[in-house]
Amino acid sequence: MANAYLVLEDGSVFRGQAFGATVRAHGEVVFNTAMTGYQEMLTDPSYAGQLLTLTYPIIGNYGVSEGDVESRRIQASGLVVREECRQPSHWQSERALHDYLAQWGVTGIAGIDTRALTRRLRSRGVMMGTITSNETPEEALTRLRSLPSYGSQDYVHAVSTDSPYEWERVAEPQRHIVVVDEGLKYNILRLLGERGCRVTAVPCESSAEDILSLNPDGVVLSPGPGDPALLDYMVTTAHGLIGKLPLMGICLGHQVIGRAFGAKTFKLKFGHRGANHPVKDMLTGRVHITSQNHGYALDGDGLTNGIEVSHMHLNDGTVEGLWHRELPMLTIQYHSEASPGPLDNVYLFDRFLEMVRDNDVK
Repeated sequence: MANAYLVLEDGSVFRGQAFGATVRAHGEVVFNTAMTGYQEMLTDPSYAGQLLTLTYPIIGNYGVSEGDVESRRIQASGLVVREECRQPSHWQSERALHDYLAQWGVTGIAGIDTRALTRRLRSRGVMMGTITSNETPEEALTRLRSLPSYGSQDYVHAVSTDSPYEWERVAEPQRHIVVVDEGLKYNILRLLGERGCRVTAVPCESSAEDILSLNPDGVVLSPGPGDPALLDYMVTTAHGLIGKLPLMGICLGHQVIGRAFGAKTFKLKFGHRGANHPVKDMLTGRVHITSQNHGYALDGDGLTNGIEVSHMHLNDGTVEGLWHRELPMLTIQYHSEASPGPLDNVYLFDRFLEMVRDNDVK
């Protein structure tokens, strides 16, 4: 294993060993505290443009399986771990993590103090970084500071599908749901299909007219990467769908719908990324443990036209969901499709489909 460096924009240097593909990588350095699910995280489009740091100390121990992918490829720009395992042990394992990264041309760095790195990101906030094995740290820092910042780029276009496609067909579909692909995870499509829905995924640039021409019974705005303030075209689409049919927004989709109702978004210091975030349902008083992956949040003070906060993060009080007093609509900041994470919140797909059925009656 060749020596490698992780260099942060503040000049911090972490020395380790390269694995996966032997290439340079750069992106916003973020951390996830989940103990499992590294393959799901790597293939989650919401990590596009980011160097993913995993706080659990040994990664790769149960290998990689094609059944655990959440998109068509690895989406993270690079992977940062304490210890990388080359001898996985699991009955479903098909290959080692090192080989999986190499297959997709993605680099990783192992052997660094991920606890120290996480503490730095928590105290100073997430920042740009680069993984390199053929430069000095000084050369890497100079190159890094010439690159555009994470928040200045629209990553949704890079991860969205180029053309509409239908998910695995259901024998006798009860409803037709269109999912706008802002960086969707396959588990959203799986869970809707399991509930008897015909599911069509469409590109992020699809207009409201394009979507309505497919005659859906409901629309889901998916999760995705980047700053929602750059997505005016998605906000325009949301405007054209509101009041026309039931809507569900997940993560980035939640933020887009919030912006359509007048709210602004802001960047969190180090984001919410993990599988144990407590969220309170303000309508029922119940607390759910949720899986999360986002670096921006919605400012609830700007909401207008009958939409209200329905869920709140108990750690920092940020907005975690919205509901409308009159229209069939729900949004959540966290991931009801989990993967990785707890399955406590899959019920929200049932709640959304109840809205769809009720709307049919009307």
